[in-house]
Amino acid sequence: MTKIQLVTNAIINQGILPLYYNADETVTLDILKALYRAGIRAVEYTSRGENALSNFTKMVELRNAEMPEMLLGIGTIKNLVQADAYVKAGADFFISPGFVPEVAEFLISKHLLYSPGCMTPTDIIAAENAGVTFVKLFPGNALGPGFMSAIKDVFPNLVFMPTGGVDTTKESIESWFKAGVSAVGMGSKLVSKELMASKDYATIENETKKVLEIIKSIKAS
Repeated sequence: MTKIQLVTNAIINQGILPLYYNADETVTLDILKALYRAGIRAVEYTSRGENALSNFTKMVELRNAEMPEMLLGIGTIKNLVQADAYVKAGADFFISPGFVPEVAEFLISKHLLYSPGCMTPTDIIAAENAGVTFVKLFPGNALGPGFMSAIKDVFPNLVFMPTGGVDTTKESIESWFKAGVSAVGMGSKLVSKELMASKDYATIENETKKVLEIIKSIKAS
């Protein structure tokens, strides 16, 4: 099995990709531990602050020491410089807010999963033609499940995941899965600024467990 297949399967199996960023290294690592305890085995850390790279490096160290089956992805990749830095830091997969052709070429040549944010059929076709197999529908709240329903038959070989606007409720998650996505990206609705600020890792863990149970029940039905 290739690394791309391994990452794709892990995200599809858990049905959710939690994503977060925190400037504090300790908080960053404690959130990762909470998600791991909840049953998460693939996480996206967003490269949005000046501490992102150093924090991510510490996440990789923690993973290697304590959670070998955890896959660590990096989000908000917008250029080759960022992509190269996180390849060197040990990222398992890469996610962008939009499709960046040179980043796609660079990462796919290294047999690493690259999931670009796409908002139109034109975006998705360009990504697919570049070798992308896993598409992030972004922003999900602007597109809605109806968009997924409308395009899924045109792209039978792609895996889709909306990010942005997916709630932790069964109604919200189910509407996306029924439309044809394979997973949902979930950021502040799951790992909120309030929970991070109060260091309420128990709630992050419990809420994540609830979402995993919701997804399991949706898949079973």
